[in-house]
Amino acid sequence: MSDSDKIKVTILPTGVMHADLTWLLIDPSRMATYQQPDKKKDWVEVPTHVVYIEHPSGKKLIWDSGVPRDWETRWAPSGLGQFFPVDAATEDMWLDSRLKQLNLEPNDIDYLLLSHLHLDHAANAQMWAKTDTKIIVDEKEKEGAFSFDGHNLGAHIKSDYDGLELDTINEDTEILPGITLLRTPGHTWGTMSLQVDLKDEGTMIFASDSLYRSESYGPPPIAAGIVYDTVGWFASVEKIRGIQEKTNAKVIFGHDANQITELRTGPGNSYT
Repeated sequence: MSDSDKIKVTILPTGVMHADLTWLLIDPSRMATYQQPDKKKDWVEVPTHVVYIEHPSGKKLIWDSGVPRDWETRWAPSGLGQFFPVDAATEDMWLDSRLKQLNLEPNDIDYLLLSHLHLDHAANAQMWAKTDTKIIVDEKEKEGAFSFDGHNLGAHIKSDYDGLELDTINEDTEILPGITLLRTPGHTWGTMSLQVDLKDEGTMIFASDSLYRSESYGPPPIAAGIVYDTVGWFASVEKIRGIQEKTNAKVIFGHDANQITELRTGPGNSYT
């Protein structure tokens, strides 16, 4: 089978934030206690990525849209830039740079799949405002993301996605043969994961913020500081684990600084 008959996946790092680890892991071993009230905080790398997928049908897809170049001004009204500064991004990482490296224009993309609408995953979605690209989110995510007035609700900044035509799914959905959106809510109202079944690599599951890091997965899983529904989050972790065990999938975490260095990343370093 030639590569043209295979799904091709390219993981593209799109800028590194830093944050207090407590946002990502509610880990009692790292918390201050009565005996250690002044325990040192962990200020950690929080890498971001998008995934570019070329399908044998000729369709092109992108999973998530990364962080924005103008994060300092864009995030200022919410105050979140203080907690999640994008302070380790190089020029080649921004999504517009990545598209140029791949010789792509936004309109070349058939599907933009957004795991959820937080500021570090949907920030560049407006690049597809005047295109024929089909933008897909979970229906509960869309409902929640438009349920408030004003600039933002937590990490949902309405201007990131307002005015876009957002198509929705309400169950696990195979978008194209071998490419399936999985409903894994908990982090937000409608967080999704992406399952891609590859010929050579086998199944890969891109968990986005359903699983921030390897510790999130466990076992036992460790919940995150930013979780809309903790019970739902744990259920989604076990849903991913069930699929992973059945398919022997490689699970890609949303913001794992160690894992991203172990993956093949960047243009020309694809999985098939």
